[in-house]
Amino acid sequence: MSKDDDTYLTLAERSEGLYKVKGSKHFSYAFPVTNEGDIKNCLEVIKVEHHSARHHCYAWRMGYDASRYRTNDDGEPSNSAGPPILGVLKSNSLTNVLIVVVRYFGGTKLGVGGLIDAYRTAAALAIDAGTIIEKTRIKTFLIKYPYARMGDVMNILKRAGISPEKTDFQITCTLEATIRLRDSASFTKSIEDLDEVQIKEV
Repeated sequence: MSKDDDTYLTLAERSEGLYKVKGSKHFSYAFPVTNEGDIKNCLEVIKVEHHSARHHCYAWRMGYDASRYRTNDDGEPSNSAGPPILGVLKSNSLTNVLIVVVRYFGGTKLGVGGLIDAYRTAAALAIDAGTIIEKTRIKTFLIKYPYARMGDVMNILKRAGISPEKTDFQITCTLEATIRLRDSASFTKSIEDLDEVQIKEV
C-alpha cells in the first residue's frame, strides 16, 4: 500500500485497454470496487458486452491492506491468466480494484508463456489508461451533548480541523464528525474527557 497505514491506492473510475498479439485480441477492463456485489455486477456487464468470447479472466484485491484477493483463469491453462493479472494489481499497489481481461482467440496458439505475457500486458494497459488515486481511511462518530457543552465540543472539532455534519442543536445536541483514522483515538479521548458528552462510532 502507500506510505501511510491509513491510506491506500485505488482507481478513480472504469478504464479500458486492448492488446493484440498473433491475431488474438485481449480486451482489458479495470474497475474500482468496494464489495463482492460490485465485482459480480462488473463481471456481468463485461460478459454481456463480450458474450461471444470464450475467456473472461480476472483478478481482484480488496481491503485497505489488500488482504482479500481472488483470481480466475476461466478455462485458460492453470495460472496463465488470473495470477498475471493479480501481479499487475500488486505491482501498482492497488486495492479495491477488479481487472477483467477478455480474450478472443486469433488462430495461433500463444503457449503458456505467451498467455502469461498477454494477460499481464493487457491488464497493465487498463491500469495505464485509468487514474490512480490515494484514499484515506476515516471514521465517523456521533457526538451527543447538552447545549451548555456546545463551546467545548466545537473547540475540540476546530482544533482537529473538523467541520461538523448532520448537526441538530436542541436542548440535547447531536452532530456527526468524520476524522482520519490515525487521528481518531486522540480525538475520541478528547471528547470522552468532557463531562456529559457521549461519542460512538457510526
